[in-house]
Amino acid sequence: MKSISLKIAVLSVFALGQSFFNFAQEQVLSKSEAIALTLENNYNIAVADNSILIAENNADILNSNYLPTVFGLAGMSYSLQDQKFEPDDRPPFEVNNAKSESYNASVNLDYTLFDGLGRLYNYKSLKETYNLTKLETRETIETTILQLFSVYYEVARLTENVEILEQTLEISKNRVKRAGYQFDYGQNTKLEVLNAEVDVTNDSINLMNTRQLLNNTKRDLNVVLARELKQTFAVDTNVIFIPKIQLESYLELAKENNVRLLQTESSITLSEYDIKTSKARFLPTVGLTGSYGWNESITPASAFFGGSTRQNTGFQGGLNLRWNLFDGGSSIVQLKNAKIAKENQLLQKEQIKLEVDRDIANALGNYENLVEVYEIQEQNVITNKNNFERSRERFNLGQITSIEFRQAQINLINAETNKNLAKYEAKFAELQLLQQVGQLLNIEF
Repeated sequence: MKSISLKIAVLSVFALGQSFFNFAQEQVLSKSEAIALTLENNYNIAVADNSILIAENNADILNSNYLPTVFGLAGMSYSLQDQKFEPDDRPPFEVNNAKSESYNASVNLDYTLFDGLGRLYNYKSLKETYNLTKLETRETIETTILQLFSVYYEVARLTENVEILEQTLEISKNRVKRAGYQFDYGQNTKLEVLNAEVDVTNDSINLMNTRQLLNNTKRDLNVVLARELKQTFAVDTNVIFIPKIQLESYLELAKENNVRLLQTESSITLSEYDIKTSKARFLPTVGLTGSYGWNESITPASAFFGGSTRQNTGFQGGLNLRWNLFDGGSSIVQLKNAKIAKENQLLQKEQIKLEVDRDIANALGNYENLVEVYEIQEQNVITNKNNFERSRERFNLGQITSIEFRQAQINLINAETNKNLAKYEAKFAELQLLQQVGQLLNIEF
């Protein structure tokens, strides 16, 4: 994409969405499309992109002081004076209302031939600042992508929960009908009908609340995508985890790809350039000057001495050397501070290395734990489905009460919603781990 050469493919695959609310069909917003929209529209990323453009402009040769300065000068002066002259070989005389005029125009050039290598290291520093800005933009993009998927997966979780609650409500409605038929034929009491109706009411309210929460979360996602809040869509609820062997290869290169460590290395490089720039102040500066100009002067008194107008046209050039033998100590202070700044950067690097090691270990631990929880929840759903089906058969045969049947139904709802929560928490933990090892922007979603 447009930032730091991101290689994230934009898929143009659309599918019919799942049925919610009025069973309207919605287009699926794929993960790749969500990323593409975020990179294109998100305001934080747009600001970061502009920061890269500024850094790129600053690192251009036009901002390096390597090119000469060329400028033009022009001017004129006019005076009207009473003048008195006292020559040695003639009597004094006066000239009243004497006019004097002068005109000049020139093209001038200034060029620094040598400045103690100061501009060289300054230019390298600007280049490294550009690299650091790209890393900072990458960090912004990674943070925004995580924000995107925290909301995207929440939409997916609520979407699946809505489906579960819709199925639950359908089962409860059928139970009301069955209880009504049984009551009409004297096979149960009115209490059974009332219990079934209460459960329908509770299931309806749960479904309404979950649908409303889903609507709100979709608007949150549209904010991240920086598009119309009323935009409707479905999301992809499929989750595929990265193979373990691939994840292990990422972990091996984590310290080479972690964005915080890369930023630290860049900051240390900038400190080294600051030291070299400070040392350059102790060396002389050699400059070249040149000009091509025209001058003309008109003086009334010159008429008495053989001419009234003088013109000069031609080239002029020269070399100059400036060497600050002592500047009050500011150069010494600057060099000392630059060395201290580098020492601070090295200390911060050690601190950040420790923090990154901790963050990677925590992220890996969280991921492995949540994947295990998800696998347990998957098995729990299978167990509760079997329990619910057997409970439904026994309930239809009159072998268990409606309360026992309802409890089996609630257990299944909890198991399915917990599985959904565990699935998306594990996937999001995987993304957080990928960010820590510096691979979040290098994977296919």
